[in-house]
Amino acid sequence: MKKKYFIAITIILAVILLDQSSKLYVERALALHDPITVIKDFFHIVHVRNTGAAFGIMAEQGICFRVFFISISTVAIIIIPFFLMKLEDNQIVPITGLSLIMAGAIGNLIDRIRLGEVIDFIDLHWYSYHWPTFNLADSAITIGGIFLIVEIVFIKKAF
Repeated sequence: MKKKYFIAITIILAVILLDQSSKLYVERALALHDPITVIKDFFHIVHVRNTGAAFGIMAEQGICFRVFFISISTVAIIIIPFFLMKLEDNQIVPITGLSLIMAGAIGNLIDRIRLGEVIDFIDLHWYSYHWPTFNLADSAITIGGIFLIVEIVFIKKAF
């Protein structure tokens, strides 16, 4: 097996496992909207449900947008392997970035198919100023995107 595929599969499986197990734990252990303080006035774990995109964008838009989000995730999951095939084994940054994005897309897609919505639970805030609640899949997508931006802007080898 080529090194890039080993790296990609390892990252994808690890992120999906961590994402789904963390969501399952939150779903079973916490009542909806009942926060647990981890760091006072900064970090809570709270069980929320999100029918929208990352960070609750378009959450109130109805079934059409849920189908749209499922479609976008599915397209990303289908297209990313083609980008991975174009990369060389030594292009670790874009391999990692694409793998994180794919893993996050799969993690949230599992929730959308299983529940019709996504479980979010990481609540970062500074006193009353809140960042939208998110999950590990959202984090993987964001970090993967940052990796790709770094590759394109600073390294300029990918694709």
